Amino acid sequence: MNTRPKILLVDDELFNMDYLEQELEDKPYELLTANNGQKALEMIAAHQPDMVLLDIMMPIMDGFSVLQQIKANSKWNDMAVVIISANNDMTSVVKGIEMGADDFLPKPFNPVLLHARISSGLEKKRLRDLQRKLFHTFTASEVADEVMAKGFELGGKHVEVSILFSDIRGFTTLAEAQNPAETIQLLNRYYTRIFQVLTDHGGLVNQIQGDGIMTVFGVPVAAADDRERAVLAAQEILRQVDLFNQDQKGQGKAQIKIGIGIASGKAVGGYAGSPDRATYTYIGDVVNTAARLEAHTKTVPHLIVIDQVTQEGLPASIKVASLGEIEVKGKTKSVKAFGVVR
Repeated sequence: MNTRPKILLVDDELFNMDYLEQELEDKPYELLTANNGQKALEMIAAHQPDMVLLDIMMPIMDGFSVLQQIKANSKWNDMAVVIISANNDMTSVVKGIEMGADDFLPKPFNPVLLHARISSGLEKKRLRDLQRKLFHTFTASEVADEVMAKGFELGGKHVEVSILFSDIRGFTTLAEAQNPAETIQLLNRYYTRIFQVLTDHGGLVNQIQGDGIMTVFGVPVAAADDRERAVLAAQEILRQVDLFNQDQKGQGKAQIKIGIGIASGKAVGGYAGSPDRATYTYIGDVVNTAARLEAHTKTVPHLIVIDQVTQEGLPASIKVASLGEIEVKGKTKSVKAFGVVR
C-alpha cells in the first residue's frame, strides 16, 4: 500500500460527494472521485485504489454491478469496498455484504462512523496485501493466486509438463570450505540470477532443496513451446552461471559448476500432506526422470541432458547430441538421452 492510501469516492449526488471530500480532505489520503458506476470502473482500472466508498443507487451502472466486477477481477478483489446505502435499506446492505463488500456506511453520514469504516477497511486491505506478499514469497505466484482465489484443499490434477532440475556440483564440499554466511550469500546471488531466467521463460519454480531447484514448465496453462522454453531457459542459466563465476572470481570467491536435467510428460500437481501442513508439488515418472538426467550430466560432456520427449519438441536451431539409452531407477524401460550442445 502506498504511503497515502488511495480512496475512490463513488456517488452521483453532488451534496454527498462534497461532504465526503470536505470530511476527508485533511486526512492522509489521496482522494479520487466518480459520479457513476462506469466512471468508477475506469478510475479503478487507471488508479488501483486501496478502498472504494461505493454508493448503491446510481445511473448508468449501479453499485452492485460495480461491486460484482471488482470481485470478479483478480487484480481488484483485494481492495476494500464500503457500500453506501440509506439507513433503512437493509436489503441492499445485506446483498452488498453477501457479494463481498467489507462493510457499509449508512446515509445520512455520521463522521465518527465514516472514519471508523475507512480505518477498518484500509486495515483489512493492508492485511490482505501482506497475506498475498507472504504467499508469493514462500510459494510460486500461480499457486499463491489460486489459494487466494479458491482457498486451500488437498488433492491433485493431471498435467502435461516439462520438469527442469538444476543442481550445483560439489556444493557440500564448497559449503564446508567457507563460513555459513558466505554460503547463504552465494546461494542468494545465484538464485537471484537463476529465478529471473526461469520466470522470464515461463517456468514455475516449485521446489528449492539446498542448492537444487525444480522448475515446472506448462502450468498453469500448457503451451506448444513448453519444451523449447525449458531448454532455452537451461541454456541461459549456463550463460548466467558464467557471468556469476566471473563476478565471483573478481572478488576472490568460490566459483560453481551446475548440471541440468529436463524431462517432459504427464505429472500430478497438487497439495500433498495434511490439512495442517501441506506443500504444492508435482509427482510422477517425469519428475524422477528429470532428476536422473540431471545426475547423468556428471558422467557426460554436456551440462544439459534431456529426454526424447523434450528433444522432439525442439526446433532445429537447438542442437543436441544423442547419448544413447540410460537406466533410470524405478523405470522398467531405459530412457533415450540427449545432450544439448552449447
